[in-house]
Amino acid sequence: MKVREALAVAAARLAGSSRSFRLDAELLMAKALGTTREVLLLSRMDEEGPAAFDALVGRREAGEPIAYILGRRAFWTIELEVGPGVLVPRPDTETLIEAALAHFGATGPQRVLDLGVGPGTLLLAALDQWPGASGLGVDRSQVALQLAEMNAARLGLAGRAEFRLGDWGQGVTERFDLILCNPPYVEEGADLARDVLDWEPAGALFAGPDGLREYRRLAPEIPQLLRLGGIACIEIGAGQEGIVSALFEAQGLAVSSRRDLAGIPRCIVVTPADRH
Repeated sequence: MKVREALAVAAARLAGSSRSFRLDAELLMAKALGTTREVLLLSRMDEEGPAAFDALVGRREAGEPIAYILGRRAFWTIELEVGPGVLVPRPDTETLIEAALAHFGATGPQRVLDLGVGPGTLLLAALDQWPGASGLGVDRSQVALQLAEMNAARLGLAGRAEFRLGDWGQGVTERFDLILCNPPYVEEGADLARDVLDWEPAGALFAGPDGLREYRRLAPEIPQLLRLGGIACIEIGAGQEGIVSALFEAQGLAVSSRRDLAGIPRCIVVTPADRH
């Protein structure tokens, strides 16, 4: 079967399990061929389909996230290695980097803290954006930290990135210019897509009956971690802007928000109130 025919068959198989079934099929074919999707579409559609393709499609049909199968995910200006045990980076989270860029401009922060660093998503994107910055990433997952260290080394950022096993900011005594955080914020029992619910780590998704547990823990920590003139950019879920903002305002912090590309408030921007 030619590549173009195999893609049509695979897209039909995936139509019931993925909203991006054609794109998924093309990405999996590119992986099976050891090429990029662009090269595949431009010059390799009439080749014989590779034997490895069917098994990759089967994994996606079973619900495995496309990023886990490919082993990588693009985020901001970098590409990250990802896999089971870490949250898949999402485009909405780039809103936090956009908010930081709007605040710091090209000069950038000097020191960056990423709480819940995962595979290095926000910290490494920030360090790639600002070559003069260095930072610390903290996570409760050893699996995530190992991936973060691998990504830092592959991107040439290992000399500017430190990673530490920990629970949010506990034990961190330094103050930072920029704090980035994408905490769990999904309420328990929420109806999520199968490739999220069955595959991504529950500890990176769920935060109690109302989805606010980790914000309640984070809010008292931020004032001790943030330098005057700095900001904390913290991701929030749809509909959480008001109540999460109130939690941080109760700590004497000033709060604004930034919307994602869909127009949903996705990031709260937290500053010391006397320097807002």
